[in-house]
Amino acid sequence: MAELNAASQGTTLRAFADRERCCGYGICMQLCPEVFKADADGIVYVENEIVPAEVAGEATEAAASCPAEALRVVADSQ
Repeated sequence: MAELNAASQGTTLRAFADRERCCGYGICMQLCPEVFKADADGIVYVENEIVPAEVAGEATEAAASCPAEALRVVADSQ
């Protein structure tokens, strides 16, 4: 929830995917297709790590919903 609060305060969020942990369930892609994409094998990747403010909640929910814990959405440290 800290990430979502950070987004509402104008802080940039960044999304990261650990492709080696991904099992290809696709939950993240269903919840936030603007941020989380699938390659030809169904493994997640992040095309642009900057999370658009309008989907910050969805991106955070998608990361939290990953059964393999392969995703992170964090406030930019800059």
